[in-house]
Amino acid sequence: MPRGSLPRARRKTGIKQLTVSRPELLANGSDAEFRTLVHGLLAFAARLEGVRNGFAALLGLTGIQYTILISIGHLQRDGEVTVGAVAAHLYLSGAFVTIETGKLLRLGLITKVQDLKDRRRVCLRVTSSGRALLSDLVPVQTPVNDVLFDFLSAEQFRVSSMMIDRIVECGDHALSLLDYLSKDSRETKVKGRRGR
Repeated sequence: MPRGSLPRARRKTGIKQLTVSRPELLANGSDAEFRTLVHGLLAFAARLEGVRNGFAALLGLTGIQYTILISIGHLQRDGEVTVGAVAAHLYLSGAFVTIETGKLLRLGLITKVQDLKDRRRVCLRVTSSGRALLSDLVPVQTPVNDVLFDFLSAEQFRVSSMMIDRIVECGDHALSLLDYLSKDSRETKVKGRRGR
């Protein structure tokens, strides 16, 4: 959104208006704790992505290639793995996963085999080269992940794991709302200019 496209809410003492209105997110009528949480989550997300990209670099892959490769490896323990299953597991589009799995296929890290029961489906499997690559990472991956999530107790880990689908769903809804409100704001401004 271009600079100056939103009304300014600043005064000499700083931003006055609340950035949330749900009582559950306010402490004594203030959104300060909410802002601290958001900024902390952003900081953690950057570090999480940094660790993911670091793991990937050790394997000569991009971050998303590493994530898809290890996801296929874990999902294939429970049976056949399709592009749709990987997309749902990682909250990505099927088209995007198709593109990235094509790259992993060319690297010889996965195979794509047509499903004999349903020829429209393609099943993915990690090759022996892919498994060896992931195994080589374990001596670095395990201690780094232990430190990265050292702040969680067993109970907190279970609760966080149960909440993650809802967290992502709320993120999707928030992005859709932002897109809708942004379009509405732009359309209102265009109509206002035409009326002058």
